[in-house]
Amino acid sequence: MRRVLYVWLPRLATDRMTRPDTPDADRRDHPFALVTETGNTATLSAVTRAAEVAGVFAGMPLADARAVCPALVTRPADPDADLAALGALADRATRYTPWTAIEPPGPGGEGGLWLDITGCAHLFGGEAALARDLRERMRAAGFSTVRVGLADTRGAAWAAARFLAGAGGETPGLALLPDGAQRQLLANLPVEALRLPPDTVDTLHRLGLRRIADLLALPRAPLAARLGPVVARRLDQALGREPEPFTPRAPAVPWRKTITFPEPIGRTEDVERAIETLCRALRPRLEQADRGARRLLLEMARVDGSILRRVVGTSRPTRDPEALARLFQETLDGLDVGFGIESMALTLTVVEPLGAEQHGFVRGPGQTADATVLLFDRLRARLGPGRVIRPAPRQSHVPEAAVTTADRAPAAADTWPATAPRPSRLLAPEPVEVLGGNLPPVRFRWRRRVWTVVRAEGPERIAPEWWHGAEAPAPNRARDYWRVEDAAGHRLWLAREAGAGWTVRGVFA
Repeated sequence: MRRVLYVWLPRLATDRMTRPDTPDADRRDHPFALVTETGNTATLSAVTRAAEVAGVFAGMPLADARAVCPALVTRPADPDADLAALGALADRATRYTPWTAIEPPGPGGEGGLWLDITGCAHLFGGEAALARDLRERMRAAGFSTVRVGLADTRGAAWAAARFLAGAGGETPGLALLPDGAQRQLLANLPVEALRLPPDTVDTLHRLGLRRIADLLALPRAPLAARLGPVVARRLDQALGREPEPFTPRAPAVPWRKTITFPEPIGRTEDVERAIETLCRALRPRLEQADRGARRLLLEMARVDGSILRRVVGTSRPTRDPEALARLFQETLDGLDVGFGIESMALTLTVVEPLGAEQHGFVRGPGQTADATVLLFDRLRARLGPGRVIRPAPRQSHVPEAAVTTADRAPAAADTWPATAPRPSRLLAPEPVEVLGGNLPPVRFRWRRRVWTVVRAEGPERIAPEWWHGAEAPAPNRARDYWRVEDAAGHRLWLAREAGAGWTVRGVFA
């Protein structure tokens, strides 16, 4: 018996925008809506549950919604991103069955997935266990409302998810119809459960036909003559009288190449040559797709059945087979091949867009930068991630927060902010004892030495970054900086906060 599972995501669009890893993650429990503009009219296309509680609904003009709920926060709707998110969920659902399909996003920002799990449920402990696991994984992915229906037909599974999988019952969010139970369980559902066009539903209501049981009692010929064949066809599809196949999504072809050896290999030179062969085999496909590799997994199957794995990453997308092979060479020291390696597989686990590149006949600045990036990646492959770092600029005018570290080479030349001269060495605030002068002090004692200032530049005032709120870096108050120099040419960076004393903040080289 065929078994079809349908997953309904009634808040697909708003859940996608408010997942934990998004800028609007804190909006899920507050009035939030997505807006679609048609001409000069802005209309709400999807809203959160909190917005509905506040009296705002999908399809309402934005002006009316703001009048009802002044605290409403809106963002532009993105149907293409919703469709892409639905496709990504369908790809992840292939862990349960290779037959998956999507129902494109509809009114209110909803969406759905179809899964044909015929013959697959026993691998997950039964249909109920599979449905629960799927629902929990969807919720863990950031989708708050997930309804799952399971039946013998697509129509029955669709109706079960939308009209039977409510919040109550022993298994909230799940409606699992037993084999052959469509007729009995669907009879009391409204006619909307048959996936009929809105105008057909309105006609049925005017005729007093509100439930599926009312249609089952009518002869087919007058029904078809009055409403056309769509009602009878949807009814037969839901009950299993008429087949309703669906075309599954084409499986994503993994970025993977394998090689099997006639005889096991054991020499490091042979392993390196095989790695370069695999890298070269993937290059044409990367060029055709305008992609480059960022993270690669090499799996080497030994004769004894064990698998040796090596992982490397790149700072920039690349499809240069020689460069990628050299990264793996850095990880082969101490490789224990046992009785030999009989096959190898190279998988690109992360790929990113990479356009066509043009190199000159002589080495230029771009090629020098590429060599630096390759050196950085080779050091990271040999020493391990997190052990090779570099300074990188951060968008902040506060000296303590203007520099950070990165564990990968820059994708482009770092742009450091243009500021007044900064000391090569920053210090934690070290207080000084003022012996004479005021702005700045002419004589002061620091580190048991008396300094006499002969030259001074300043002040440079640095104010708090108030726009960051409580997470703003120091200073908490405005701070004035001075560059001072003594007779011997030693230069210091002095600072004074409002209401506080003088401190040394850095030393110039």
